Amino acid sequence: MHPLLTIPLLPVLLLEGRYVRARTPRLPEADGPRQGVAGEGPPLNLLILGDSAAAGVGADTQEQALAGQVVHRLARRYRVTWHLEARNGRRVQDYLGDDAPLPDLRPDVIVTSLGVNDVVSSIPPRRWLGQVERLIRELHERYQPALILFTDVPPMDYFLALPQPLRRYLGDRARQFNNGLGRRLPTLERTERISVLFENDPDLMAADGFHPGPAGYRVWANEVAARVFAHFPVQAPATEA
Repeated sequence: MHPLLTIPLLPVLLLEGRYVRARTPRLPEADGPRQGVAGEGPPLNLLILGDSAAAGVGADTQEQALAGQVVHRLARRYRVTWHLEARNGRRVQDYLGDDAPLPDLRPDVIVTSLGVNDVVSSIPPRRWLGQVERLIRELHERYQPALILFTDVPPMDYFLALPQPLRRYLGDRARQFNNGLGRRLPTLERTERISVLFENDPDLMAADGFHPGPAGYRVWANEVAARVFAHFPVQAPATEA
């Protein structure tokens, strides 16, 4: 949607935004530990950082959420030392600079979940993409990971909890953000883009219509694990259930 075309719709979009915030159930972040060690095999250090989806909103426990399901899969082949750093409402800019809430460790793999809160803000896509590039540079400088997996912004036009035209507007914004990722991430060292589609299947979504449920986190975790297995092969992988 062209920015000029949104000007007449701004009052409607603002009203719909307030309506959605008022009627949508606010689900808590998943309960459970946010760091630990699991599995046997070659060592692998994992950092997951991001927003409410990374924090497991939509799942009751971290075992059902992204972090727990990723660790469960990776622990079949590696001894995984993992750390989750995520909070509801966080944006890319929250992880920039010397005061960023980043843990002191040496991850081999970093998985991100960021962008939804940026989409619903007023940040221009070009500026956001600049922040993404800066974040990836700073993560490489700070941690020297072998791989960063940057997850796409979800296609918000599939969020049925959003009324029209707000859903279309945010969907267009998310698409602009992702199109930019598609152009820029391939130019960045040791960084890959992950695209996971679960929003068009209500059975994979949480009750609020915004976050994955445990089944949605399973789809996401499978993609993360597949990328890690491809980058960190072991000579005799365990049989997977």
